[in-house]
Amino acid sequence: MQTLTCTLIQAKLFWQDAAANRQMFEEKINAIQQKTEVVILPEMFSTGFSMQPEKFAETMDGDTVAWMKKVAASKRIIVVGSLMIEEDEQYYNRLIWMLPNGEYGYYDKRHLFAYGDEHNHYSPGNKRLIASAKGWKINLQVCYDLRFPVWARQSPPQHLWRGDGGAGQPEYDVLIYVANWPERRSIAWKTLLQARAIENQCYVIGVNRVGNDGNGIYHAGDSMVIDPLGEILYHKKDEEDVFTIELKRKHLEDIRAKFPFLKDADRFIITNE
Repeated sequence: MQTLTCTLIQAKLFWQDAAANRQMFEEKINAIQQKTEVVILPEMFSTGFSMQPEKFAETMDGDTVAWMKKVAASKRIIVVGSLMIEEDEQYYNRLIWMLPNGEYGYYDKRHLFAYGDEHNHYSPGNKRLIASAKGWKINLQVCYDLRFPVWARQSPPQHLWRGDGGAGQPEYDVLIYVANWPERRSIAWKTLLQARAIENQCYVIGVNRVGNDGNGIYHAGDSMVIDPLGEILYHKKDEEDVFTIELKRKHLEDIRAKFPFLKDADRFIITNE
C-alpha cells in the first residue's frame, strides 16, 4: 500500500487499425524492464480518435478487450485505456480497467467533445469509476473530462467537512486521464492537469498520444505525472516514451495532513439532467 508503480505509454497510433495498435502496444509492454503494477494507454488506443464507430467499434467480447485480458494476465499487471465499444445499439468511448484475473471495471466518457463531433457518434456515460489497487483509490477519466472540474472533484467524508479530525480519507488518491489531446491546445492540457492535482490533493497522471492522426491533427503528447502540490514529476513532449514511476503514499498523506484543505470543501451534488 505504501507505493503504487505506474507505467505511462505515450505512442503514435495506427489510424483505425486495431490489430496494428495491439501489436505495437504489446511489444512496448513486453519491453518494460522495471516492475510495474498499472500500465496506462492513451484514449481510443486501438484506433485513434475516430468518429466512425459504426465501422470500427467492438463489443466487450471483441478482440481488443480479449487482448487486454491476455496481456494483463500474462504480465500480472492492470491495463488501462479507452476504446470504442458498441453495446445495446449505442456506441461509447469506454475506458477499461482490466485486472490480471480477467475481471474489469469500465467508465464511459461523460463529456463528449462536441467541437470534434463526438456527441453525434457516441453516447455519454453518467457514472464515475473509482477503482482500487493495493489500497489506493484511482479515479479514471477521459480527455475532455479534464475541462470540467466538478466531475473530478473530491467528495470527502462528512466528518472531514465538519473538521472534527476524524480518520476518514478523501474519495480517491490518484486521478488518471487518458487522452487524444491536440498540440494546439496543449497549454490547457498541462495547466488543467496541474490544477486538478492541486485542488483535489492527489496524484494526477495524464497519458496522451503523439503524432498526426488520420485527420492530420498533430498531438505533442505532453504526458505528465503531477504530485498533490502540483509539482511535475514527469513530462514528455513530442516523442514516444514508456515511463515507469513509483507513487508514494507517505508523500500524499504528509501533504494532506500538513494542508488539510479538503475539510473546507463545498458540498455539491452532480445531477444527470
